[in-house]
Amino acid sequence: NCINLRLPPSGAIYAWEFNKDAREFSVRVDGQLTLNNIAPALDAALDGIGLAYAPKDLVQPYLKSGQLQGVLADWCPAFQGYHLYYPSRRNPSPAFFVFVEAFRYRSK
Repeated sequence: NCINLRLPPSGAIYAWEFNKDAREFSVRVDGQLTLNNIAPALDAALDGIGLAYAPKDLVQPYLKSGQLQGVLADWCPAFQGYHLYYPSRRNPSPAFFVFVEAFRYRSK
């Protein structure tokens, strides 16, 4: 039983992404539970309701403590990082500049 995640604002169900040996594909999984936030999806996995597809950095403490087990680790893609897009013709506000710099610092 898989725990699905509904993407705002489209409402589409997130397709689980896999890759191995240069093969990439997405799978829409079946499950009785669909949530719109990763936090309750992790809670549901911790409660034994089903499998959750989540970023490793979010589940690492639970993996380390043994509360959760990883599956299909060799099929899970590495996180490629965040992308931030903004208009190049406008001068960013000081607050926006600080946000971008904080984001860059955090991603290192």
